[in-house]
Amino acid sequence: MTDKRRSITRRHTLGLIGGALAAPAYIRDLHAAEVTMRLSHMLPPVSPMHSQVLEPWAKEIGEKSEGRIDVQIFPAMQLGGKPPQLADQVRDGIADIAWTLVVYTPGRFPLSETGSLPFMVTTAEKTSVALHKFMEEMGMDEYKGVKPLAFHAHAPGKFHMREQAIEKAEDMKSLKIRAPNETFGKALEILGAEPVFFPVTEMAVGLANGVIDGTLLPYEVVPVFKLQELTSVHSAAAPVGRGFYSNTFNVLMNERVYEGLPDDLRAVVDDHSGVEFARRIGANFDAFEEVGRKLCEEQGNTFVEVPASEVENWRERVQPVIDDWIAMLNDKGIDGAHAVERLNALIDAEST
Repeated sequence: MTDKRRSITRRHTLGLIGGALAAPAYIRDLHAAEVTMRLSHMLPPVSPMHSQVLEPWAKEIGEKSEGRIDVQIFPAMQLGGKPPQLADQVRDGIADIAWTLVVYTPGRFPLSETGSLPFMVTTAEKTSVALHKFMEEMGMDEYKGVKPLAFHAHAPGKFHMREQAIEKAEDMKSLKIRAPNETFGKALEILGAEPVFFPVTEMAVGLANGVIDGTLLPYEVVPVFKLQELTSVHSAAAPVGRGFYSNTFNVLMNERVYEGLPDDLRAVVDDHSGVEFARRIGANFDAFEEVGRKLCEEQGNTFVEVPASEVENWRERVQPVIDDWIAMLNDKGIDGAHAVERLNALIDAEST
């Protein structure tokens, strides 16, 4: 080998060593994670929640921990069980983290579920921030044995109807409408509709066969179920007040896993949880709405806006649903009137 070739080879070798030393630690230690966490959720990997919220969040945790935490995501219940079992799976250590839908276990987390009452939502972002603050103030005892990382809501649900536009309560008379949760089902009944309860996975067949006349969901789910083809008219509340409903969710972590982390890694988790994580998830859910609405527009469907005055009229009429909820909270030893009043106040404060 000539002296010149020896010099080039030596410089190349030293360059590689120097490059490795200069590379970020999380790249050097990519395969040497100290902690591996399994995150479970109910949706397929094509869902926006998976691809645009959970995957980026897990990647950030890995980067900020310099590769010492590896969050592995298991969508579509790949760790087994059914969606209502997710909270227990976290508590029992089957999953280390889970994203769960509160109304899948009605009555079990009543303060969390208060955010799913009729007319408790403005935007997903603002409502999520209010809900997280509310839970930090009043609801953490519901989650003994787990570490809540965020509470959030989806964007306001809309009526997606096969034929009938919903603009006033009389338009719902005798229509079969899939209810998104138990309390809004009671509200629909008061307003004249016939609420129907079955899993969202069966909804598309129900619409296609005419078993139901419509459903209540955010635009976010339109692409998943091709609602733009199964329905022809969409009714939303005027954006100046409260929406019809939202369902509430949480991101939970096994408490033993959280407490067992070294202080610096626990700080990474803390920095990526809390009210700002709730805000981030809510903002994403607001953005998801545009995709679904655009598909309905491209289909040539009709859009109806329910005036704010009509929404307030509905809200007053369904007050017995809220009163029943307050009584249920009272029976559980919770000041129900204060809880509902406080969450409303926080939502109003975030939305002004």
